[in-house]
Parts: sequence; C-alpha cells; structure tokens
Amino acid sequence: MANSADIKRYRQNFQGEIDAASTYRALADIEKQPQIQEVFTRMAVMEEKHAEFWAQQLESAGVKVLRRPSLRARTMVWMAKKFGIGFVLPTLTSTEQAASHTYDNQSEANGTGIVGEEQSHARVLKAMSQSSRTSGVEGGMLARLEGRHRSVGGNAMRAAVLGANDGLVSTLSLVMGMAGGSDKAQTVALAGVAGMLAGACAMAMGEWLSVQSARELAQKQLAIESDELENSPQEEMEELALIYQSKGLPRTEAQALAQKLISDKSTALDTLAREELGIDPAELGGNAWEAAIASFFLFFVGAVAPVTPFLFVSSIHTGVIACLIASAVALVLLGFLTHVLTGRGMLFSGTRQLIIGMLAAAITYGMGALIGHLFGITAVG
Repeated sequence: MANSADIKRYRQNFQGEIDAASTYRALADIEKQPQIQEVFTRMAVMEEKHAEFWAQQLESAGVKVLRRPSLRARTMVWMAKKFGIGFVLPTLTSTEQAASHTYDNQSEANGTGIVGEEQSHARVLKAMSQSSRTSGVEGGMLARLEGRHRSVGGNAMRAAVLGANDGLVSTLSLVMGMAGGSDKAQTVALAGVAGMLAGACAMAMGEWLSVQSARELAQKQLAIESDELENSPQEEMEELALIYQSKGLPRTEAQALAQKLISDKSTALDTLAREELGIDPAELGGNAWEAAIASFFLFFVGAVAPVTPFLFVSSIHTGVIACLIASAVALVLLGFLTHVLTGRGMLFSGTRQLIIGMLAAAITYGMGALIGHLFGITAVG
C-alpha cells in the first residue's frame, strides 16, 4: 500500500514524464530535419510510456491523474517555437542528465526498462547539443549574448536571463543609492538613465571585443590547420584517427574513417576544424555586431524597471516606492525564468531572486543616505 511519501514521489515522476513527452512532441513538430524529428518523436513515445507507468501507480493508490504539462514545460515549448530548438536544448540536456538517475533507487522502476531509457535520452540530448545539426540559434547570436556568462556552456537562454539580471540589479542598486543621497527625483532619473545607457554600452563593447577576438583567433587556427593539411596530410590523418579512437572507435575503423575524410579535400578542413579545434568554420565564434546589439538590448531591458518610475514622479519618496514595486515584479519574473532553467521550485526561485535584489537595493540606499548626510545633501531619518 502506497503511503503519502510514495504518492508524492509518483506525482513528481509522472509530471516529469508528462513534461518531457509534451516537450519532445513539440520539438518534433518544430524540427525540419526528418532524422532528428524522428529521434524526438521516439523519445516522446518512450516518455509517454513512462508517464503511463507512473499514472498506473497513482491510480492504484486511488489518486486521480491529470495529464497536463507544467507551466515550465509550456514555457520551454514557447521558447523553442519562438527562438529555435537550439535555444532550449542545453537546458533540456541538463534536465535530462539530472533526471537520468532519478529512478536508480526506486524499486517500482526495476525491470521496467525505464532506468536505461532515461539514461539513453540524456546521452542522445548531450550528443545533439554538441552537434551543429540541430536547428535554432545555438552557436549563433543568442548563444553569445553575454561574453562574461559564456561559462554556462553555450546556453543562450541562461545567458539571456543573466544579461537582463545584470541590467536590473546593477541599475536598481544605482538608482537606490542615488535616491538615498538625493532629495530630487529628477536627479535620480538622470543618474538612472545615464547608468542604464553606460552599462548597456559597456556590455555591448565588451561583447564585441570578446566575439571579435574569438573570431580572429579561430581564423588564425584555421589558416594554420589549412597549411598543415596541405603540407602534412599523413600527420593530419593520423591525428584525426587518434581523436576518433579516443571517442571509442576501434583503431582500424578510426584509421579508415580518418583516411576517407582526409581524402575528400572539400570537407577535410571542415572536419579537422570541428573534430580537432572544436570550431564551426561557418560561424567562427559568431557575429560580433549581432552579439553586441543583443548584449546592449538585454542589459537595457533589465534596467527599464528601476529607472522608469523616476521619470514620471516629482516626489523622491513616491519614486522609491514605485521603483521597488516595479523592480520586485521584474525580479520575480526573472526568478520564474530561472525556475524554467533549473527546475527548482518556482516559489523558491522567485523568492531568492527578490531577496538578493532587494538586499542590494537596501545596501546601496543606506550607503547613499550616509554619504548624502555627510555632504549635507540630505538629513538622516
């Protein structure tokens, strides 16, 4: 007889499988390449089978089952339709890898094949995320929205959230510091607009330099590789064979594959660039101007909430209250997007984002008030 803890676990398992199935069905509809479309469809069928298994566990425990994707899953599908599969694929890959061992210690799943199939899905998605075949914007403009966040593994959606968060929190801290040390809303508004534009320009310039430098380095590496291919084709073939061996191919198969690829001069450099250097010759690190514009836009959008209230009020106190309310709403929204990325609870993600943002605002407001008092601009209290 299932207890309350078992039922809670069944619910979580069931919802996770429903979310995965609905997402893969949607990706199959979006994907244009038949081979990848078929992969997504097969994965959806497997996830639907897993969902049915957990639905039976719930129904056996007398629990009514509602087959409806969560808000997180529906948001993920919307983003995939809007921005392309590549935009959400790294997040889906991370989710599947985290879930690949969920059933390892759940006795109900033993002997059902669910454990192995979940681990297989994680491997398939990882391979897809490392491939340039998948449609969408991965590896292009959106994957390079924010140079300082490139450590997130090429996840465009995460970079977008972090870029907007930079604009929101830094500008909120700036205007609250000014509000603490000033008695005029117009002064705060001027400082906020200046900070918003300065921050967005700085992010855009930094991103342009970052992407342009990456492009120039990639071009130099490709030129060197082209020379080596022209002058030492045998050495390049042996190096490529070693790469394939390291990926698990037997030595004879690796050598045969490398020889075949090197013999085709039209694709040899492209293959070496991808396998040896990890470079996509068609992109060379992305378009620097597109990346700069995207970084400018994301920072600017994040900064709108804390600055806008001061543009329409004359009272500094009214401006502070309106700024905090608008920023709180924006912080909670970013918290929801973080929930979509990580799968952590929506309430937890939103509350954490809100606390961090408001704490930063309180610190800078206090410092502004202290400095304003020391300079005789305002009176403490």
